[in-house]
Amino acid sequence: MEERLQKILSKWGIASRREAEEMIVLKRVRINGALAHLGQKADPETDTITVDGKPISGVVRPALIYLLLHKPAGIVSTCDDPQGRPTVLHLLPKELRENQGIHPVGRLDAYSTGALILTNDGNLTFGLTHPSHSIPKTYRVLVKGHPPESVLQRWRQGVMLEGKKTRSAQVRLRESLADESCLEIILKEGKNRQIRRVAQLLGYPVIKLHRTAIGPIQLEKPGEPLLAEGSYRSLKDDEIRFLQEQIKHIPINDSAGFRSIKQS
Repeated sequence: MEERLQKILSKWGIASRREAEEMIVLKRVRINGALAHLGQKADPETDTITVDGKPISGVVRPALIYLLLHKPAGIVSTCDDPQGRPTVLHLLPKELRENQGIHPVGRLDAYSTGALILTNDGNLTFGLTHPSHSIPKTYRVLVKGHPPESVLQRWRQGVMLEGKKTRSAQVRLRESLADESCLEIILKEGKNRQIRRVAQLLGYPVIKLHRTAIGPIQLEKPGEPLLAEGSYRSLKDDEIRFLQEQIKHIPINDSAGFRSIKQS
């Protein structure tokens, strides 16, 4: 059965869809010997698909893996970094890092820390990074100064970034320190460096940014030890079910046009 090439590479654990698209653009992928192009379809059962000259038809599909990582500062949320910086995959053992297709779902910038999901489930990654998803993400943010309630209220209602207003957010003061303030912020969207950009715009730059939870998936649950920085754990069955439930009605574009993601 023919499917879009980036979807095939994702399903086979080669890369996330976004990374698969980059591979195609960089001319690393061929179908039956010819360079592939974005949007092209193929049948992995009858077509010979190669990445960097290596056929994927002989690759055994890895089992689906779902991890929660406590990302430290200085680590980039990609599988490969042109600047040679350490990536989140460097925190995994070799048996998970290689030939499993594991990749981060979304990103935390290099200076931010906290909860990050890693998986080789391409459908899940696509759904969770789709603009229409709205899983709340919880952050603990240390900012310079002491933003008054009027500023926090403005933040809650949405701020204009690049001509578009951010979604409403939950923002509350956790602690007021001598020259800084600790805030708890819950977002249902993830524009690039959104919290840092909004904080700068409002006049209270971010000093530290730490994501504590993705929906109910937390680095530290009551009665359980904190997941140590740089460590990871497998997601529990109920956490995986929660994520899969969130993407059931995310539209995806495939050979049948737009439809909802179906769980097998």
